[in-house]
Amino acid sequence: MNDREQMLDILRKAYQIEVDGYTFYSMTADHAEKDAVRDLFGKLAADEVQHQAFLKGVAGQLNEKGAAAFQLNLRSPGQRAINQALFTARFREQAAASEFELGVLSVGMTLESNAIRYFSSAAQQASEAEVKGFYQFLADWEKQHYDALESLFNGVRAEHQAASGFAPF
Repeated sequence: MNDREQMLDILRKAYQIEVDGYTFYSMTADHAEKDAVRDLFGKLAADEVQHQAFLKGVAGQLNEKGAAAFQLNLRSPGQRAINQALFTARFREQAAASEFELGVLSVGMTLESNAIRYFSSAAQQASEAEVKGFYQFLADWEKQHYDALESLFNGVRAEHQAASGFAPF
């Protein structure tokens, strides 16, 4: 497999990761009964759509530009981070002791963890600086999603365990 085919293969797999994330997050938002849950997962779904657009843009330019197709105007993930302070208080208040929210946070963390591993691996395999930077950007963005979900998960889990009498520690 030549470099171009390898880049395209990575882009296709990465795109599917984003489709899977979007599907889960949008379904969760659609089925959520609580506003904070709907808002959080709606935001995550919107981010996955942006990731898909980045990937499609690169794939569409790959034949013409090669590795230069990966040079996009990417904002630092820090500028796109989920506002944890805003979501944490509302989410924890509305999701207190709820198994649904605990479950969707856990699944979301798994999806984000898988995406981080995939994008980080793609960045390590890339020989071109533009390609490496693009995939590291996506890995960093997914890491912010993971961190936000993990923070919420830990808080909701502690509240759920205390409310259900399962707090042996």
